[in-house]
Amino acid sequence: MPADSNKLWQGRFAGTSAKEVDVFNSSISFDHVLFEEDITGSIAHANMLGQQKIISEEDVHSIVNGLQGILKDLKSGELAFDPDAEDIHMFTESVLTERIGDAGKKLHTGRSRNDQVALDLRLYVKKKIIGIKEQLLQFEEVVISQAEKHLHTIMPGYTHLQIAQPVSFAHHILAYGQMILRDINRLEEVMDHTDVMPLGNGALAGTTYPFDRQYVADQLGFSEVSANSLDGVSDRDFVIDTTYALSMIMMHLSRLSEEIILWSSQEFRFVELNDAFATGSSIMPQKKNPDVAELVRGKTGRVYGNLQTLLTMMKGLPLAYNKDMQEDKEALFDSISTVTLALSAMIPMIDTMNVKKERMREAASKGFINATDCADYLTKKGLPFREAYGVIGGLVKYCIEKDLTLEDVSLEKYQSLNALFEEDIFEAIKLETCVGKRNIEGGPAPEAVAKQLRQLKRKLSRF
Repeated sequence: MPADSNKLWQGRFAGTSAKEVDVFNSSISFDHVLFEEDITGSIAHANMLGQQKIISEEDVHSIVNGLQGILKDLKSGELAFDPDAEDIHMFTESVLTERIGDAGKKLHTGRSRNDQVALDLRLYVKKKIIGIKEQLLQFEEVVISQAEKHLHTIMPGYTHLQIAQPVSFAHHILAYGQMILRDINRLEEVMDHTDVMPLGNGALAGTTYPFDRQYVADQLGFSEVSANSLDGVSDRDFVIDTTYALSMIMMHLSRLSEEIILWSSQEFRFVELNDAFATGSSIMPQKKNPDVAELVRGKTGRVYGNLQTLLTMMKGLPLAYNKDMQEDKEALFDSISTVTLALSAMIPMIDTMNVKKERMREAASKGFINATDCADYLTKKGLPFREAYGVIGGLVKYCIEKDLTLEDVSLEKYQSLNALFEEDIFEAIKLETCVGKRNIEGGPAPEAVAKQLRQLKRKLSRF
């Protein structure tokens, strides 16, 4: 059988590969998204080949011009990806050779697809990290804006989804601000791990050509070159790190989404979503469904699944490159696109969300949310906390039996339980007092939250 001339590796083989193998082996259907990174890396490689006099300046000029033309035509849609191509690397090189002739065949000198794809992926991840980080910074702006508007909006704080102690909505939403800040820092760490240039590692053992790897790294904006050629082509830690960081982002978005879903229900009625970020029912005309939040919550699972895919794929691979590693791209690409899409919907949804202050205040007034402050009142007057705890436990039991709140109880009843109670107990258990007296660093008092806002803004200013 004649050799298949479309495959650049075909020389070793006597016949053509089976059609089923071609389909199974091909990655052009998903790795075509790397076309810009592939061409950018190839241009840097060609320039280095010329600088080191491995190929002529004339060939470099032809190759670079040809690659720039391919990039332009792909971006404009004038050139379409060949679905029969094995991958983006072979597609680009084949088109280049068709356009400029034999000079195109010199582009791959000293290079393997193993170090080429590692380079493309690193360039792609660096670009996407920058984009997602910018989205997270926008999210922080929205969170900060909501917090600044609600420094004095009292709401119930929960543990076990049971009313626990009063906080402000600003304090609550800024908890997510801290999560997002950690997400941004995590992406910075991933960027450091990714910022290593692998080209020059060849298939696994480098090359005999006098490459200037630092020259390529400088052209492409990498801070260093890989130190070991085996590791350089087989390392996918940065892909796993990226997908882990994206999983953490989705986990935080999902937690917030769960709260939005609860808060927008009739039982809570703490917030109302803008009509632009809710949907209706096909049969129940009264419904206003928080579909954006529900989808974010649901899509979190697929990002977790992608992380598990990558960890499982890599766990048993011997050095160096193995074809299993082709499976890294779909998992990575899907996670990036999912997080990008989720953030693009969540940011304006939170920004336009109507926070119902009165309803939050009403909910906070129930459930004996100020019971701890009532116990603290006695403790500050000299009663040991455990004794104070017992007194207030009995008081709560009394209130439940009589269908009263702590504010409804008479001073006489308070004093019958403990003589330390005085008229100022009612001021001490006001919700505004309960929140305002928690003026400890990291606490919910307006002054403490204002300080938290200043600290968060200062930390964000360095990005």
